[in-house]
Amino acid sequence: MDLTVVHHPFGVAEVSVAGRLNMVTAARMREAIQSAIDDNHPNVAVDLSRVVFLDSSGLGALIAGLKAVRAAGGDLRLVRPAEQAQLVLELTNMSSTLKSYDSVGDAFTHA
Repeated sequence: MDLTVVHHPFGVAEVSVAGRLNMVTAARMREAIQSAIDDNHPNVAVDLSRVVFLDSSGLGALIAGLKAVRAAGGDLRLVRPAEQAQLVLELTNMSSTLKSYDSVGDAFTHA
């Protein structure tokens, strides 16, 4: 899995993921989100457009990240989940909790 973090000037940390978000890589996702919070960026946009596989461990990392950012006064929103990731979100009924947007800007201009 490739993971990059970009801090946007409007106070949002964008975590971009490529590859598999699964039990092997979930810890890196949790660490990246926690690092964003530690860097005073509690609003996190997770770009899943290049994720080819999401399993329950990866979903768990996103949910843990959501709890962590909300505890820090922020929010976690998804950006362009790839087809398989979107299917997992829908099958687990998490698509209403982990909201998806077309861009990082859209994610944090909508309430």
